[in-house]
Amino acid sequence: MQKLVFIVLITFMAGCTLPGSAHAQSYGTALGLRLANNNSYRMLGLSAQQRIQKGLSAEAILQSDFNANTTVHALLKKHRPLISKRFNYYYGAGISLGLEESREKVPETQTIIQTYGNRTIGVDIIAGVEMTLMGVSFSVDYKPNVNVLGREPWYSGQVGISVRSVLVKGSIQNKKRRQKARKKRRNNSQGIFQKVLEPFKNN
Repeated sequence: MQKLVFIVLITFMAGCTLPGSAHAQSYGTALGLRLANNNSYRMLGLSAQQRIQKGLSAEAILQSDFNANTTVHALLKKHRPLISKRFNYYYGAGISLGLEESREKVPETQTIIQTYGNRTIGVDIIAGVEMTLMGVSFSVDYKPNVNVLGREPWYSGQVGISVRSVLVKGSIQNKKRRQKARKKRRNNSQGIFQKVLEPFKNN
């Protein structure tokens, strides 16, 4: 099922990309819930997403199955438009930390050693589609995790559905950045003017 979702996402991205449109994502800050599952368990989490610059965002995820697995993820994602900036696809990567269960197979005895509370470190890859309507962002993604330390199996794929409320619109964020840039340019120009007049002031 997870492989099928991943293939569909990749095919959809490749077929629907609008040439000449380099930037996507209609909001600045969004916060909400993420429901995810893999082959072993389901997880509920918090997702916070912040646009860093046009077409680039950072996402933080805290998720748990409220039993044996709790993980934290930090991701950088590139957004590109499908139909408009309100309907885009994204891809990216990041790192993960957590406390997870581990299931190690012992071939000699045909048994599985299961342990809990293992401190884990991993690398995430993510790809998905996102739609923003009426101040709410909806997204579906596939997020494989490659474990570096602390867990068996070393690979785990996760399908996630996120619903986030837009806290800061993209237009407001852009306006603040333009105001900040104008203020900086004004201060720099005033500084140059003051330097030119400085010798005359001393006289």
